[in-house]
Amino acid sequence: MGGGGAGSVTGMSADRALDIVIFGATGFVGRLVAGYLAAHAPPDLRIGLGGRSEEKLEKLRGELGPAASGWALTPADSDDPASLEALASSTRVVATTVGPYRQYGLPLVASAAAAGTDYADLTGEVLFMRESAERHHDEAVSSGAKIVHACGFDSIPSDLGVLLLHEAALADGTGELEETTLVVTAMKGGFSGGTIASLKHQVEETQADPALARAVADPYALSPERSGEPDLGPERELRGVERDRTLDTWVGPFVMASTNTRVVRRSNALAGWAYGRRFLYREVMGFGSGPTAPVKAAATTAGLGAVQAGLTLSPTRALLDRALPSPGEGPDEESRRNGRFRIEIHTRTSGGARYVCRVAAEGDPGYAATSVMMGETALCLARDRERLPDTSGVLTPATAVGTTLVDRLRAAGHTWEVERG
Repeated sequence: MGGGGAGSVTGMSADRALDIVIFGATGFVGRLVAGYLAAHAPPDLRIGLGGRSEEKLEKLRGELGPAASGWALTPADSDDPASLEALASSTRVVATTVGPYRQYGLPLVASAAAAGTDYADLTGEVLFMRESAERHHDEAVSSGAKIVHACGFDSIPSDLGVLLLHEAALADGTGELEETTLVVTAMKGGFSGGTIASLKHQVEETQADPALARAVADPYALSPERSGEPDLGPERELRGVERDRTLDTWVGPFVMASTNTRVVRRSNALAGWAYGRRFLYREVMGFGSGPTAPVKAAATTAGLGAVQAGLTLSPTRALLDRALPSPGEGPDEESRRNGRFRIEIHTRTSGGARYVCRVAAEGDPGYAATSVMMGETALCLARDRERLPDTSGVLTPATAVGTTLVDRLRAAGHTWEVERG
């Protein structure tokens, strides 16, 4: 997997019929992203709805209200490469919610990379991102396309939060980032059937192929230059409960750490290890320092472990299938509205300075907040190209859109704050 390349601002996609196509628009998350753009996109932006059924797309367009009445319908199917090539060639940006991504997503990445079309998705699948980079990074560099994975709660708060810490330390001249820990201090939200399907698909693949299991376990699985990564000792995700004495809090495993940490490390490598060669990064759930904190941490960790174990065993997986949402299902509107997340990212620099980045938003992290992140990423690619990092290839949010997206998310009501300790 090669490093990031410089790309033309206009690229091959300057003269297209559409600015953004939402692919998978009639799915659960696709509808949320389409709804966000209908409410917040500039009226002159040319938007299309993509998916397999033109009839369903037309019905959705009617449900989105007057703002979407002129949106184009662009039927396409993940199993029909010609339709994906036509879709990618018709737009400057494609935002896709169609997963499991390793099962359905690679043909669209290929089409976008070949056409010089910017691409954003919501994947949390390490194997998909790895294969996408191995197959299509060089072509995307050549065509000027930004292929941007993990543009939702996986992994924008992590990736852009660390970028803000790096920029703060750089501005202050306090050295490179070293020990850095993301702590989830509050999170309330649900799961959709699509998320569950992606989890199950990766579990099945890693069970069937030990080489894939080893790749997922590698903390530098997404590095563009694995042999160039530093040896910082064990960097496995936290498995149990412990007291973090530096932060004075009890911590436990964070379910998304195995994806987010690899995305952040890829950002560091794509940027020429700008964060530092001693950048040691982990993500955990925080439970506070009170007398009940270790009990809460242990209970949450046990519950997470039970679900993960259940997904690996056929009998328990069948039981979970009956209890968990199916593809196309997810939290209702009230649940999405009542969700929230609060994150703190703590770092110590090589010069001994300490910083914390606080990221927060109202709304279910994986759906309400994610639809804002994905929608603003698409708008950022479509409207802010001149202000974005001059990069192309298979990228990360930090290396593709950087702090320009942070500005957009702040304007959308999300919290992004950096404070020196």
